[in-house]
Amino acid sequence: MKLVAKTLYGLENILADELRSLGAVDITPANRAVIFSGNMDTIYKVNYQSRIALSVLMQIAEFRILTAKDLYNSAMKIGWNQYMDVKDTFSVVAVVKSPLFDHTGYAGLVVKDAIADYFRKKSGRRPSVDPKEPKILVNLHISNDLVTISLDSSVVPLYKRGYRKEQTEAPLNEVLAAGILKLSGWNASSDLLDPMCGSGTIPIEAGMIACNIPPGKARSFFGFQKWKNFDQNHFDKMKEQEDNKICSSTVSISGSDISMAAVKIARSNVIRAGLEGEVKINPDDFQNLSPRNKDTVIFINPPYGQRLVSEDPESLYGLIGTTLKHKFNGCEAWVISSNREAIKSVGLRPTVKYTLFNGALECTLLKYELYEGTHKVSKD
Repeated sequence: MKLVAKTLYGLENILADELRSLGAVDITPANRAVIFSGNMDTIYKVNYQSRIALSVLMQIAEFRILTAKDLYNSAMKIGWNQYMDVKDTFSVVAVVKSPLFDHTGYAGLVVKDAIADYFRKKSGRRPSVDPKEPKILVNLHISNDLVTISLDSSVVPLYKRGYRKEQTEAPLNEVLAAGILKLSGWNASSDLLDPMCGSGTIPIEAGMIACNIPPGKARSFFGFQKWKNFDQNHFDKMKEQEDNKICSSTVSISGSDISMAAVKIARSNVIRAGLEGEVKINPDDFQNLSPRNKDTVIFINPPYGQRLVSEDPESLYGLIGTTLKHKFNGCEAWVISSNREAIKSVGLRPTVKYTLFNGALECTLLKYELYEGTHKVSKD
């Protein structure tokens, strides 16, 4: 089957590597997605085990059109009864970039009508549309005259791990947090510290990596569980096999925050993620911290300015740079921010830069290698 895993911009290549490790073949990175091939077992595995995918689509049809009528006629030819029954609710999510349609909603409506009329001709009844909690979620993608129709095997986005019931303002997306960890090369062989952890997303994702906890373990639902060909026994065996690999972390993973309210939220999320005793969250000011080991990796997601307002972001970022330079010699630090001006105030020369997105915010992820006499960036 031809499958597509969606992800965030900048994470396509590490998602491709992850899919390869999960048994996917014919892997091709695309824009915010990776195209690959696999079977139902692959769909189960990627949904349950992928840390970098947002959703997994299974393609059921691809064709070219010249008019909206062509879209209707071709959608009518799909054997919809292979995937759903007339009693099943469904919804269509459309992404359209084509001069053939004035707006996305109309193309989605055409496919909805085609599905309903398909069943009406076969059984005299039409399935109901449920945009909020559909049993079957159909994905429609139109690029110029090329139409791709897929079923969403995730439905609920995969970044919703199930552990974050509470959150601070402007939390980091779980997939982005896992992606940052993967891009950094951190592989649970060195200690990790997040001194501005907020709701705890980075240390929690790190803890799940270190303890081999599948990212889908705390989820209660995947879209494919409502498909006609869903094999509960096969899925349960896969889950059991992966859950048996869960272990204890061999490194220290910790987060801290100056806000006690954030610390309480993060601690609750740690417990829900099954990481109590593995990930430690403490109320601390970054200036007062020091690494337990010289090879500690520090991840910092400071206030951006757009969604979290800092009265003086330049001073905050300058404090980050000063603290890193004087208290974390021998360590490695990664800072992500969308405040391009304020991040210059860190005053350290980054050795690696990545462009990523946290929601709609374009962010820069920078790596700082900290050593005695770390040079400040020159004004040039």
